[in-house]
Amino acid sequence: MDIVRIIIAIFIPPLGVFLQEGLGKHFWINLILTLLGYIPGIIHALWIILRR
Repeated sequence: MDIVRIIIAIFIPPLGVFLQEGLGKHFWINLILTLLGYIPGIIHALWIILRR
């Protein structure tokens, strides 16, 4: 399942974080990062998914 989340995080970073953490603070942080710059959103999403 982590492989699917990683692939989703590359294309739609907030969705990848949502699938991992739910609708919490990490989702909103990732949404803001993705809106400010796509690459920071991807990096944050991968960090959230891979830290477990």
